[in-house]
Amino acid sequence: MGKVDMSKYAIRTDLAIEALEVTKVGDDFKTEEETVRGVKITRVDIIGDVIDLINKKKGRYITIEFDDITDTNEKEDVKKVFSDELKGLLSHLKIAKDSSCLLIGLGNDKSTPDALGPAVVDNVIVTKHLFDLGTVSDGFRSVSAISPGVMGQTGIETSEIIFGIVKRIKPDFVLVIDALASSSIARINKTIQMTDTGIHPGSGVGNARKEISRELLGIPVIAIGVPTVVDAVTIVSDTINFMHKKMAYNKNNMNNPINRLVNPNTCDYTKDNSDLSLEDKSNLMGIVGTLSEDERRQLIYEVLSPVGYNLMVTPKEVDFVIEKLSDIISGGINNALHKEVTDM
Repeated sequence: MGKVDMSKYAIRTDLAIEALEVTKVGDDFKTEEETVRGVKITRVDIIGDVIDLINKKKGRYITIEFDDITDTNEKEDVKKVFSDELKGLLSHLKIAKDSSCLLIGLGNDKSTPDALGPAVVDNVIVTKHLFDLGTVSDGFRSVSAISPGVMGQTGIETSEIIFGIVKRIKPDFVLVIDALASSSIARINKTIQMTDTGIHPGSGVGNARKEISRELLGIPVIAIGVPTVVDAVTIVSDTINFMHKKMAYNKNNMNNPINRLVNPNTCDYTKDNSDLSLEDKSNLMGIVGTLSEDERRQLIYEVLSPVGYNLMVTPKEVDFVIEKLSDIISGGINNALHKEVTDM
Protein backbone atom coordinates (compact mmCIF):
# COMPACT_ATOMS: atom_id res chain seq x y z
CA MET A 1 0.00 0.00 0.00
CA GLY A 2 1.40 3.43 -0.95
CA LYS A 3 1.65 6.55 1.16
CA VAL A 4 -1.73 7.51 2.59
CA ASP A 5 -3.11 11.03 2.27
CA MET A 6 -4.96 11.35 5.57
CA SER A 7 -6.22 14.89 5.02
CA LYS A 8 -9.49 13.48 3.68
CA TYR A 9 -9.77 11.14 6.66
CA ALA A 10 -8.87 13.61 9.41
CA ILE A 11 -9.32 12.19 12.89
CA ARG A 12 -12.25 13.88 14.58
CA THR A 13 -10.99 15.27 17.85
CA ASP A 14 -11.22 18.52 19.79
CA LEU A 15 -8.48 17.49 22.23
CA ALA A 16 -5.03 19.03 21.89
CA ILE A 17 -3.25 16.05 23.46
CA GLU A 18 -4.76 13.72 20.84
CA ALA A 19 -3.71 16.01 18.00
CA LEU A 20 -0.18 16.07 19.43
CA GLU A 21 -0.11 12.27 19.84
CA VAL A 22 -0.53 11.71 16.10
CA THR A 23 1.61 14.68 14.96
CA LYS A 24 4.92 15.38 16.66
CA VAL A 25 5.71 19.08 16.44
CA GLY A 26 9.03 19.14 18.32
CA ASP A 27 10.04 22.48 19.77
CA ASP A 28 6.68 24.05 18.94
CA PHE A 29 5.19 22.92 22.23
CA LYS A 30 6.07 22.35 25.89
CA THR A 31 4.39 19.62 27.95
CA GLU A 32 4.13 19.12 31.70
CA GLU A 33 2.45 16.13 33.36
CA GLU A 34 1.37 15.73 36.98
CA THR A 35 -0.87 13.43 39.01
CA VAL A 36 -2.89 15.01 41.84
CA ARG A 37 -5.38 13.05 43.97
CA GLY A 38 -5.07 10.20 41.49
CA VAL A 39 -6.12 12.52 38.63
CA LYS A 40 -3.74 12.96 35.68
CA ILE A 41 -3.09 16.54 34.55
CA THR A 42 -1.35 17.40 31.28
CA ARG A 43 -0.47 21.02 30.57
CA VAL A 44 0.56 21.84 27.02
CA ASP A 45 1.79 25.24 25.87
CA ILE A 46 1.80 25.54 22.07
CA ILE A 47 4.37 28.21 21.30
CA GLY A 48 4.87 27.62 17.57
CA ASP A 49 2.64 28.31 14.61
CA VAL A 50 1.30 24.78 13.98
CA ILE A 51 -2.36 25.49 13.24
CA ASP A 52 -2.03 24.16 9.69
CA LEU A 53 -0.47 20.97 11.04
CA ILE A 54 -2.69 20.09 14.01
CA ASN A 55 -5.50 22.68 13.80
CA LYS A 56 -4.60 24.06 17.24
CA LYS A 57 -3.76 27.70 17.94
CA LYS A 58 -0.95 29.04 20.12
CA GLY A 59 -1.90 29.00 23.77
CA ARG A 60 -2.29 26.84 26.86
CA TYR A 61 -4.21 23.57 26.88
CA ILE A 62 -4.89 21.77 30.18
CA THR A 63 -6.22 18.21 30.10
CA ILE A 64 -7.59 16.43 33.17
CA GLU A 65 -8.04 12.64 32.88
CA PHE A 66 -9.89 10.40 35.35
CA ASP A 67 -11.47 6.95 35.59
CA ASP A 68 -14.85 6.88 37.30
CA ILE A 69 -16.80 9.95 38.39
CA THR A 70 -19.71 7.74 39.46
CA ASP A 71 -17.51 7.05 42.50
CA THR A 72 -18.30 9.82 44.99
CA ASN A 73 -14.74 10.21 46.28
CA GLU A 74 -13.21 10.35 42.82
CA LYS A 75 -15.86 12.79 41.68
CA GLU A 76 -14.94 15.19 44.48
CA ASP A 77 -11.23 14.75 43.72
CA VAL A 78 -11.82 15.62 40.06
CA LYS A 79 -13.89 18.66 41.05
CA LYS A 80 -11.09 19.91 43.32
CA VAL A 81 -8.41 19.37 40.68
CA PHE A 82 -10.54 21.04 38.00
CA SER A 83 -11.21 24.06 40.22
CA ASP A 84 -7.53 24.47 41.08
CA GLU A 85 -6.50 24.24 37.42
CA LEU A 86 -9.10 26.82 36.44
CA LYS A 87 -7.81 29.16 39.14
CA GLY A 88 -4.31 28.62 37.77
CA LEU A 89 -5.44 29.44 34.22
CA LEU A 90 -7.17 32.62 35.43
CA SER A 91 -3.94 33.61 37.16
CA HIS A 92 -1.92 32.77 34.01
CA LEU A 93 -4.16 35.15 32.04
CA LYS A 94 -3.79 37.81 34.77
CA ILE A 95 -7.55 37.98 35.32
CA ALA A 96 -8.24 39.89 38.53
CA LYS A 97 -10.35 38.43 41.34
CA ASP A 98 -13.04 41.08 40.80
CA SER A 99 -13.15 40.83 36.99
CA SER A 100 -16.64 40.21 35.62
CA CYS A 101 -17.41 36.98 33.78
CA LEU A 102 -19.89 35.91 31.12
CA LEU A 103 -20.44 32.16 31.17
CA ILE A 104 -21.81 30.56 27.99
CA GLY A 105 -23.22 27.04 27.84
CA LEU A 106 -23.01 25.89 24.24
CA GLY A 107 -25.02 22.96 22.92
CA ASN A 108 -28.51 21.58 22.51
CA ASP A 109 -30.33 20.73 25.72
CA LYS A 110 -32.66 18.45 23.72
CA SER A 111 -29.73 16.15 22.85
CA THR A 112 -28.16 14.59 25.95
CA PRO A 113 -24.56 14.21 24.64
CA ASP A 114 -24.66 17.88 23.61
CA ALA A 115 -26.36 19.16 26.77
CA LEU A 116 -23.28 19.65 28.96
CA GLY A 117 -23.08 23.43 28.43
CA PRO A 118 -26.74 24.16 29.24
CA ALA A 119 -26.58 21.79 32.24
CA VAL A 120 -23.58 23.66 33.66
CA VAL A 121 -25.32 27.03 33.18
CA ASP A 122 -28.28 25.73 35.19
CA ASN A 123 -26.02 25.19 38.21
CA VAL A 124 -23.59 28.11 38.27
CA ILE A 125 -23.96 30.99 40.69
CA VAL A 126 -24.98 34.10 38.73
CA THR A 127 -24.60 37.47 40.44
CA LYS A 128 -24.66 40.25 37.84
CA HIS A 129 -28.23 41.22 38.71
CA LEU A 130 -27.24 41.48 42.37
CA PHE A 131 -24.32 43.74 41.47
CA ASP A 132 -26.69 45.87 39.40
CA LEU A 133 -28.96 46.18 42.45
CA GLY A 134 -26.05 46.77 44.81
CA THR A 135 -27.08 43.92 47.11
CA VAL A 136 -24.19 41.47 46.67
CA SER A 137 -21.85 40.69 49.54
CA ASP A 138 -18.04 40.62 49.44
CA GLY A 139 -16.35 37.48 48.16
CA PHE A 140 -18.36 37.22 44.95
CA ARG A 141 -17.62 38.50 41.46
CA SER A 142 -20.10 39.60 38.80
CA VAL A 143 -21.13 36.53 36.79
CA SER A 144 -23.79 36.32 34.11
CA ALA A 145 -24.72 33.20 32.13
CA ILE A 146 -26.61 32.19 29.02
CA SER A 147 -27.34 29.11 26.90
CA PRO A 148 -27.74 30.49 23.35
CA GLY A 149 -28.86 27.19 21.80
CA VAL A 150 -27.68 26.00 18.40
CA MET A 151 -28.14 27.54 14.98
CA GLY A 152 -30.76 24.93 14.07
CA GLN A 153 -32.91 26.33 16.89
CA THR A 154 -32.22 30.06 16.52
CA GLY A 155 -31.22 30.54 12.88
CA ILE A 156 -28.38 32.74 14.14
CA GLU A 157 -24.67 31.95 14.36
CA THR A 158 -23.85 31.36 18.03
CA SER A 159 -20.78 33.58 17.73
CA GLU A 160 -22.98 36.48 16.56
CA ILE A 161 -25.29 36.08 19.57
CA ILE A 162 -22.32 36.05 21.93
CA PHE A 163 -20.68 39.01 20.21
CA GLY A 164 -23.86 41.04 20.68
CA ILE A 165 -24.14 40.13 24.36
CA VAL A 166 -20.48 40.93 25.04
CA LYS A 167 -20.81 44.28 23.27
CA ARG A 168 -23.84 45.12 25.42
CA ILE A 169 -22.88 43.98 28.93
CA LYS A 170 -19.07 44.31 28.56
CA PRO A 171 -17.74 41.43 30.72
CA ASP A 172 -14.00 41.28 31.43
CA PHE A 173 -13.68 37.68 30.27
CA VAL A 174 -15.74 34.77 28.93
CA LEU A 175 -16.01 31.11 29.97
CA VAL A 176 -17.42 28.81 27.27
CA ILE A 177 -18.61 25.28 28.11
CA ASP A 178 -19.22 22.72 25.36
CA ALA A 179 -19.34 19.00 24.61
CA LEU A 180 -16.42 17.80 22.48
CA ALA A 181 -15.47 14.86 20.27
CA SER A 182 -12.56 12.50 20.87
CA SER A 183 -10.48 10.19 18.70
CA SER A 184 -10.21 7.63 21.52
CA ILE A 185 -13.02 5.67 23.12
CA ALA A 186 -10.97 5.53 26.34
CA ARG A 187 -11.34 9.30 26.82
CA ILE A 188 -15.11 9.58 26.33
CA ASN A 189 -16.66 11.19 29.44
CA LYS A 190 -13.31 10.75 31.20
CA THR A 191 -11.48 13.92 30.15
CA ILE A 192 -11.86 17.65 30.75
CA GLN A 193 -9.98 20.11 28.55
CA MET A 194 -9.41 23.79 29.33
CA THR A 195 -7.78 26.25 26.96
CA ASP A 196 -7.29 29.99 26.60
CA THR A 197 -7.53 29.80 22.78
CA GLY A 198 -11.32 29.76 22.50
CA ILE A 199 -13.41 27.21 20.62
CA HIS A 200 -14.85 26.25 17.23
CA PRO A 201 -18.30 24.84 18.18
CA GLY A 202 -19.12 21.59 16.39
CA SER A 203 -15.68 21.11 14.82
CA GLY A 204 -15.18 17.63 16.24
CA VAL A 205 -18.34 16.28 14.61
CA GLY A 206 -17.69 17.88 11.23
CA ASN A 207 -20.18 20.72 11.76
CA ALA A 208 -17.85 23.60 12.59
CA ARG A 209 -19.31 27.02 13.30
CA LYS A 210 -17.46 30.33 13.60
CA GLU A 211 -14.94 30.46 16.42
CA ILE A 212 -15.49 32.12 19.77
CA SER A 213 -12.15 33.59 20.82
CA ARG A 214 -10.23 36.63 22.04
CA GLU A 215 -9.74 37.62 18.39
CA LEU A 216 -13.52 37.85 17.92
CA LEU A 217 -14.56 39.31 21.28
CA GLY A 218 -11.53 41.38 22.26
CA ILE A 219 -11.38 39.85 25.77
CA PRO A 220 -9.93 36.61 27.19
CA VAL A 221 -11.93 33.48 26.33
CA ILE A 222 -11.50 30.25 28.27
CA ALA A 223 -13.06 27.17 26.70
CA ILE A 224 -13.93 24.14 28.86
CA GLY A 225 -15.11 20.91 27.31
CA VAL A 226 -15.62 17.18 27.78
CA PRO A 227 -15.58 14.66 24.90
CA THR A 228 -18.97 12.93 24.93
CA VAL A 229 -19.05 11.41 21.43
CA VAL A 230 -16.78 9.38 19.15
CA ASP A 231 -17.21 8.31 15.54
CA ALA A 232 -17.64 4.73 14.33
CA VAL A 233 -14.26 4.72 12.56
CA THR A 234 -12.57 5.31 15.91
CA ILE A 235 -14.64 2.62 17.65
CA VAL A 236 -13.72 -0.04 15.09
CA SER A 237 -10.05 0.98 14.95
CA ASP A 238 -9.71 1.13 18.75
CA THR A 239 -11.45 -2.26 19.07
CA ILE A 240 -8.82 -3.79 16.79
CA ASN A 241 -6.07 -2.19 18.90
CA PHE A 242 -7.67 -3.54 22.09
CA MET A 243 -7.93 -6.96 20.50
CA HIS A 244 -4.20 -6.91 19.78
CA LYS A 245 -3.45 -5.80 23.34
CA LYS A 246 -5.73 -8.47 24.85
CA MET A 247 -4.17 -11.28 22.79
CA ALA A 248 -0.65 -10.05 23.63
CA TYR A 249 -1.50 -9.81 27.33
CA ASN A 250 -2.87 -13.34 27.38
CA LYS A 251 0.11 -14.65 25.43
CA ASN A 252 2.63 -13.04 27.81
CA ASN A 253 0.84 -13.61 31.13
CA MET A 254 -1.48 -16.60 31.04
CA ASN A 255 1.42 -19.08 31.37
CA ASN A 256 1.96 -17.77 34.88
CA PRO A 257 0.13 -20.11 37.33
CA ILE A 258 -1.05 -17.11 39.37
CA ASN A 259 -2.68 -15.51 36.35
CA ARG A 260 -4.54 -18.72 35.58
CA LEU A 261 -6.54 -18.10 38.75
CA VAL A 262 -7.73 -14.74 37.44
CA ASN A 263 -10.52 -14.46 34.92
CA PRO A 264 -8.73 -12.89 31.94
CA ASN A 265 -11.83 -10.84 31.20
CA THR A 266 -11.24 -8.86 34.41
CA CYS A 267 -7.58 -8.02 33.68
CA ASP A 268 -6.96 -4.41 32.74
CA TYR A 269 -4.91 -5.34 29.70
CA THR A 270 -5.40 -1.84 28.24
CA LYS A 271 -2.75 -0.51 30.65
CA ASP A 272 -0.24 -3.15 29.58
CA ASN A 273 2.37 -2.14 26.97
CA SER A 274 2.44 -5.56 25.31
CA ASP A 275 1.66 -5.81 21.62
CA LEU A 276 1.46 -8.58 19.06
CA SER A 277 4.15 -9.06 16.45
CA LEU A 278 3.30 -8.23 12.85
CA GLU A 279 3.17 -11.96 12.13
CA ASP A 280 0.69 -12.57 14.96
CA LYS A 281 -1.47 -9.64 13.77
CA SER A 282 -1.45 -11.10 10.26
CA ASN A 283 -2.40 -14.56 11.56
CA LEU A 284 -5.23 -13.03 13.59
CA MET A 285 -6.73 -10.63 11.04
CA GLY A 286 -5.03 -11.26 7.71
CA ILE A 287 -4.08 -8.20 5.67
CA VAL A 288 -6.09 -5.89 7.97
CA GLY A 289 -3.78 -6.85 10.82
CA THR A 290 -0.72 -5.68 8.89
CA LEU A 291 -2.02 -2.18 8.17
CA SER A 292 -0.72 0.86 10.02
CA GLU A 293 -3.24 2.72 12.16
CA ASP A 294 -3.60 5.47 9.54
CA GLU A 295 -4.14 2.90 6.78
CA ARG A 296 -6.65 1.01 8.90
CA ARG A 297 -8.62 4.18 9.66
CA GLN A 298 -8.67 5.03 5.96
CA LEU A 299 -10.01 1.58 5.09
CA ILE A 300 -12.74 1.73 7.77
CA TYR A 301 -13.69 5.25 6.69
CA GLU A 302 -14.02 4.15 3.07
CA VAL A 303 -16.19 1.20 4.14
CA LEU A 304 -18.55 3.09 6.49
CA SER A 305 -18.90 6.58 5.01
CA PRO A 306 -20.47 5.80 1.59
CA VAL A 307 -23.33 3.95 3.29
CA GLY A 308 -23.79 6.56 6.01
CA TYR A 309 -22.61 4.35 8.87
CA ASN A 310 -19.78 6.50 10.23
CA LEU A 311 -22.05 7.36 13.13
CA MET A 312 -21.27 9.64 16.06
CA VAL A 313 -21.77 7.45 19.13
CA THR A 314 -22.12 8.08 22.86
CA PRO A 315 -22.25 5.65 25.83
CA LYS A 316 -25.67 4.35 26.89
CA GLU A 317 -25.36 5.87 30.39
CA VAL A 318 -24.60 9.35 29.00
CA ASP A 319 -27.58 11.01 30.73
CA PHE A 320 -26.33 9.90 34.16
CA VAL A 321 -22.73 10.86 33.39
CA ILE A 322 -23.64 14.30 31.99
CA GLU A 323 -25.36 15.02 35.31
CA LYS A 324 -22.17 14.12 37.20
CA LEU A 325 -19.91 16.04 34.80
CA SER A 326 -22.08 19.16 34.94
CA ASP A 327 -21.93 19.04 38.74
CA ILE A 328 -18.13 18.80 38.64
CA ILE A 329 -17.73 21.67 36.18
CA SER A 330 -20.36 23.99 37.67
CA GLY A 331 -19.08 23.35 41.21
CA GLY A 332 -15.48 23.89 40.13
CA ILE A 333 -16.40 27.12 38.33
CA ASN A 334 -18.33 28.42 41.35
CA ASN A 335 -15.36 27.73 43.59
CA ALA A 336 -12.84 29.27 41.18
CA LEU A 337 -14.84 32.43 40.50
CA HIS A 338 -16.25 33.21 43.94
CA LYS A 339 -13.94 33.46 46.94
CA GLU A 340 -16.85 32.83 49.32
CA VAL A 341 -17.72 29.46 47.76
CA THR A 342 -15.69 26.97 49.77
CA ASP A 343 -17.61 23.69 49.51
CA MET A 344 -14.54 21.67 48.49
